[in-house]
Amino acid sequence: MNLELLGLVFLLALGAIGISVAAMAVGVMFKRPCLRGSCGGPAVLGADGKKLSCETCPNRKQPAA
Repeated sequence: MNLELLGLVFLLALGAIGISVAAMAVGVMFKRPCLRGSCGGPAVLGADGKKLSCETCPNRKQPAA
C-alpha cells in the first residue's frame, strides 16, 4: 500500500466516524425517547398512562438489566 492510498483510507474512515457521531448528536438534540426493552425492563405506559402488561412474555419476571 502506498502512502497516498493509506492517507485516503484514513480520511474516509475518519469521515465515516464523524458522520456517525454527528448523527448521534442530532438524536440527542431532538431528545428522542429511549429505546424500550422487553417485558422484563422498565414499565411501558400506554397512551392513557396505564401500565401495559404482557402476561405471555417469558421475560416479564426478570429484573431489568
